[in-house]
Amino acid sequence: MDFLRPASWEEALAAKAEHPSAVPLAGGTDVMVEINFDHRRPEYLLDLNRVEPLHDWEVGEENVRLGASVPYTRIMENLRTELPGLALAAHTVASPQIRNRGGVGGNLGTASPAGDAHPALLAAGAEVEVESVRGSRFIPIDAFYTGVKRNAMEPDELIRAIHIKKAAGPQQFSKVGTRNAMVIAVCAFGLALHPDSRTVRTGIGSAAPTPVRAKEAEAFLNAALDEGGFWDSGAVLTPAITRQFATLAAGACNPIDDVRGTAAYRRHAVGVMARRTLGWTWEQYRSTGHALEGAV
Repeated sequence: MDFLRPASWEEALAAKAEHPSAVPLAGGTDVMVEINFDHRRPEYLLDLNRVEPLHDWEVGEENVRLGASVPYTRIMENLRTELPGLALAAHTVASPQIRNRGGVGGNLGTASPAGDAHPALLAAGAEVEVESVRGSRFIPIDAFYTGVKRNAMEPDELIRAIHIKKAAGPQQFSKVGTRNAMVIAVCAFGLALHPDSRTVRTGIGSAAPTPVRAKEAEAFLNAALDEGGFWDSGAVLTPAITRQFATLAAGACNPIDDVRGTAAYRRHAVGVMARRTLGWTWEQYRSTGHALEGAV
């Protein structure tokens, strides 16, 4: 196994172009586990830790540009207001040591359906900035996941940054695990209210071959909120609405039985998380005056 250690982004792109099979190494919290257990033996490791731009973030008027290697700890400490759903998800990642090393770019590159960042990114409607010596492009998060641990990147591309709209409304993240820390998600659910567009987006993790959105649940809730005038009135959601949303969210799953949980349990748990996160986000929306602002 050869170890490549570029000092700049340009050197990293050149190394990836020359060795497309090289496995990027940033936090290493996924890659090193696979190597240590001999599940993976790449010919080249591409160490990106000296590439400074990957560790930076920028808060703009409407979006946050998050470098691929920004650690989860930094997201929790600095971007809780702008990216509340992702900050909540970051808080559930493993241990403090791993949160100090791991970043969203690693989650995306690995593309495991159990990655904690995925539901929040789907709910927020993120875009992934990837680049190669041929140029850069933006991949919408909905098109990024193509299969179990597969993504839409070309072999010579690297993830440079993630672009996420600043939260215009409440966001939540919920995760079920077999213990309270250092755990891979049995299933996870993210929800974001977007009052500016009067829409709701979701994200489901570890309950299908890829991270997915509960699109039928979203469509139902968008219609219910619009037809019932809830965005303006801020009225309490009816039990029928929350139940139907939960049922449709559970129906979006395509889980498996494994050592961490059965498919039936995952579907049930996603429905429970969908109902609870909807309750939390809507109560926050009502209590922070968003409804009054929307009615002006």
